[in-house]
Amino acid sequence: MTTDLKIDSIYQVLINVKDLDGAMDFYGGKLGMKFVGKFPPGLAFYNLGGVQLMVSAIPGESSGPNNPIYFKVPDIQAAFETMKSRGVEFTHEPHVLHSTDNYELWMAFFNDPEGNLMAIADERGELGA
Repeated sequence: MTTDLKIDSIYQVLINVKDLDGAMDFYGGKLGMKFVGKFPPGLAFYNLGGVQLMVSAIPGESSGPNNPIYFKVPDIQAAFETMKSRGVEFTHEPHVLHSTDNYELWMAFFNDPEGNLMAIADERGELGA
């Protein structure tokens, strides 16, 4: 057995929703995520640079609110403006959450149609540099 296990990436994130079509419009249409496919009994999948988002509307499954999901973007202001123009309603505009001499972490928060908390994040500089 190895003791040097390091988990350093996300494979898949699950979001439970009540309205799959509404969720697909939000994630694929408004957020512009790359659609992979829709499969019975009520699943839709999106590819986010190798991380899979599984959206589930399987009857009997619980729905929002969930733990926040943070999506990395290269330019938070541009992403914020694009998402706003697509109808995403933000609870917090882009702002600095953490900074050091050589680093800033910017985030902006929003909810999906089911009340799940989400954020976009933009790292500038190098943490610990």
